[in-house]
Amino acid sequence: MRLLLVNPNTTASMTAAIAATAAGVARPTTTVEALNPAEGPPSIENDADEYRCVPYLLDVLRDARDRTQDRPDAYVIACFGDPGLEQARAVLGAPVLGIAQAAMHAATLLAGTFSVVTSMSATVPRGWELAKSYTPGACLGVYACDIPVLRIDSDPSTVEPIAELCDEALRTDGSRSIVLGCAAMARFAGPLAQRLGVPVIDGVAAATRLAEALEPLTPR
Repeated sequence: MRLLLVNPNTTASMTAAIAATAAGVARPTTTVEALNPAEGPPSIENDADEYRCVPYLLDVLRDARDRTQDRPDAYVIACFGDPGLEQARAVLGAPVLGIAQAAMHAATLLAGTFSVVTSMSATVPRGWELAKSYTPGACLGVYACDIPVLRIDSDPSTVEPIAELCDEALRTDGSRSIVLGCAAMARFAGPLAQRLGVPVIDGVAAATRLAEALEPLTPR
């Protein structure tokens, strides 16, 4: 299958990291592509950023849909707020996955309950909104590390405060897994799972594997 992941912000280094994460878990027969818009916010850290990114995100998705060659079989919106998800599903003739929806369902299936650790405090209400919509009762807490997205993307040492917050969330909530609420945290999922001893779900990986699982069910 051909899978297109779209990073709705304009930061190319994040797009490259998203592509690497997806390629690292995809089947050998899956072709992974990742793109970002040329216009819009450089990072998405609040509701205003989400609203602003959607028109540019949809343009990228439509352009991919309209290709005469290499048209994607499935699409992933690689931002934890799942911006534009319903609009994208309305215009694309293929499955569209959001990384928050994929991660929350994966965590619920794996562990039953989860806590979300996200980037900025301004994204906490959106995290709760999505959790209550996607997996009612499974999310026990949403926490912000208040580290800007672009710093998480560029600074590997941010794993330390993120790990500490994950540990605090697990102890406070009594939850059985962690959902990482930012695509820039994707590379931390493996080390955090080893350190914390519970499933740590990155939505980029979850959406990639779920898109592959859906392929046999997709009408041709």
